[in-house]
Amino acid sequence: IVAARVEVVGPTALAEQVRVPAERVRPRRPAASARAQASFGDALREVSVYERSALAPGDEFEGPAIVCEATATTVVEPGFRARVSERDELLLEDVGAPAAAALSTEVDPVRLEIFNHHFAAIAEQMGLQLARTAGSTNIKERLDFSCALFTAEGDLVVNAPHVPVHLGAMSETVRAVRADNPELAPGDVIVTNDPARGGSHLPDITVVTPVHDEDGQVLFFVASRAHHADVGGLQPGSMPPFSRSLDDEGVVLRNFKLAAGGRSREHELRALLAQGPHPARRIADNLADLAAQVAANQTGAVGLHKVMARHGRPVVLAYMRHIQEAAAAKMRRALARLPPGRHQFADHLDDGTPIAVAITVEGERAIVDFSGTGKVVPGNLNANRAIVTAAVLYCFRCLIAEDIPLNAGVLAPLEIRIPPGSLLDPPANAAVVGGNVETSQRLADVILGALGVAAASQGTMNNLSFGDQSFGYYETVCGGSGATASARGADAVHTHMTNTRLTDAEVLERRYPVRLHRFCIRRGSGGAGAHRGGDGATREIELLRPLDLSILSERRGPYPPFGLSGGAPGALGRNLIWRAGAAAPELLPAKVALAVGPGDRIILETPGGGGFGPSSH
Repeated sequence: IVAARVEVVGPTALAEQVRVPAERVRPRRPAASARAQASFGDALREVSVYERSALAPGDEFEGPAIVCEATATTVVEPGFRARVSERDELLLEDVGAPAAAALSTEVDPVRLEIFNHHFAAIAEQMGLQLARTAGSTNIKERLDFSCALFTAEGDLVVNAPHVPVHLGAMSETVRAVRADNPELAPGDVIVTNDPARGGSHLPDITVVTPVHDEDGQVLFFVASRAHHADVGGLQPGSMPPFSRSLDDEGVVLRNFKLAAGGRSREHELRALLAQGPHPARRIADNLADLAAQVAANQTGAVGLHKVMARHGRPVVLAYMRHIQEAAAAKMRRALARLPPGRHQFADHLDDGTPIAVAITVEGERAIVDFSGTGKVVPGNLNANRAIVTAAVLYCFRCLIAEDIPLNAGVLAPLEIRIPPGSLLDPPANAAVVGGNVETSQRLADVILGALGVAAASQGTMNNLSFGDQSFGYYETVCGGSGATASARGADAVHTHMTNTRLTDAEVLERRYPVRLHRFCIRRGSGGAGAHRGGDGATREIELLRPLDLSILSERRGPYPPFGLSGGAPGALGRNLIWRAGAAAPELLPAKVALAVGPGDRIILETPGGGGFGPSSH
């Protein structure tokens, strides 16, 4: 049992005093006050309209009908009978709805929009279930998770508005799970965090659940990816700034069957999380959050079965295909509006490693080529192909000025080229924890820069972790977004590839041995321009007991967030520590791991966004 809800209903003395007295019932079939046209399913039908104030106890009539009153409108569906009770209550009774006409599998624009919202609502319900039932601050408070629906082939169909870097990469994970487990049975649940299988980094654990029909055929996949507070590694919080291999970053779950035919394998997973050179520190927390992910996936599976029961399997499968085809068509139209030819841009990580892109627009297609990007680095800023795909999917989706789901159709007109052996194509055991959070941000900046649509945003997630052997805490800190040709950048927001919240001050101080002294906008840090870049933020936290603390950040120098079309760059970020009793704070590097004690304060000043267009001042 994941959750239980109890409702107690009982009469009180006051309820008896105000009980509505029964009236005499006089059976009759009332006359309608009007007739109207109403749509039920695919049919437009003439219906009777009744005024609620004119109905009396004993009145009875069949649907379809509409009952109007001052504060409500009640629709009586076909197959229902309405009756007014002795206490003037309107009771609806199901007397057997007529069989609905089978829907066509051919695409219909109105129904396409309806199915878009059907599927999106299922993904959002998955997210609500996960946030309610998880125990960790990362998932429950910061909402660092994503939920989505996939075809049987592993293509992304629809997602809730969660974390872009998760959503674009999860298709590769689902396809890897499908390939690794060709005989998935009902009741199977797979867990993985392997970057070689589409994982983003080890703290992001993905739970994949196949959805079968009554004959055992896989029709869909549902998946949830959530950032766990700790999966081991060199530092509490599993975001070590100086990792040089995947083993340094925690426990790797390559392809683990958490449930087999409905039978839990939690004990085996517990043993796996306790293995390796740097095992997980709070395994009970991992298991609790994984149980919440399994429950979220089950919500998605139930939702898909309900949609199929209502509309039929052929229609649901057809509209999953139609949704992707519609996204592909809209992407092609967006590409056709871009200037044809080759659009190039390059930026650098703080260590000087270049990230370059050339986007060649050819009518309704485009080639996105990352040739010129630097080689694999010995640290952890390597980003796997799934991360690159996620960044491309996100940026090109932003070109479509319509409310459509982020899905695989957006990628159909695009060809992605990644140079082998580069920062974006690391070997299987390379360290990647920073590639997911830092390099992904720089990828978004250079793609949007090449397209000429947005100046650089802060270009980092400002990853802050602290803890000890009893707990790990992790957060990303907001900054400035880049300006565009039509608008200034936003101040102190999570930008591009992250879409999480920051932990509320009250929750942070209640759950962890820290005190939040300052959290404010870093005024003046956005780049000047015709449209100014957004300002970054300042976050100052005091530690109340001895802890291990680490920071993994970028844009601390020498490459500030660039402006575009004559706009000025945003300010670089700064990390500082103010030791207890010291006269002034001292500057810290962009990546640091250190021991802190009671009274020490960590201060993060996050970068601003670049400006767009020349300033008039």
